[in-house]
Amino acid sequence: MDKTRNKKTGEAGENEAEIYLKGLGYKILKRNYKLFCGEIDILAQDKKAIVIVEVKSVRGTGFGSAQELVRYKKQNKLKLLARAIEQKYPDRTVRIDVVGVEYDFEGQEVIDHLINAVY
Repeated sequence: MDKTRNKKTGEAGENEAEIYLKGLGYKILKRNYKLFCGEIDILAQDKKAIVIVEVKSVRGTGFGSAQELVRYKKQNKLKLLARAIEQKYPDRTVRIDVVGVEYDFEGQEVIDHLINAVY
């Protein structure tokens, strides 16, 4: 497993997810936001909620879809992060979305956005 390539894929996916979310009208509050209980890839705001966005980026389909990589342990971590964000934004609804960025073999990306993916 090439960690350098994985890191580049992850960074590229987060960049693509940010552009995508801005196109939907989201305001990006923070990227790679570190809290005592973990890190949030993108913290954003839409018209109704503060949104914790978990970005999963994959090349090819050997590991399943990007969203399938948000497994039970990661879901629990995201719930813990959501509780921490609720403390910082007590007057706002907080939700967790997953944005999957899948790159095909030509490097073209397909973005899939699951709203309220973890609850």
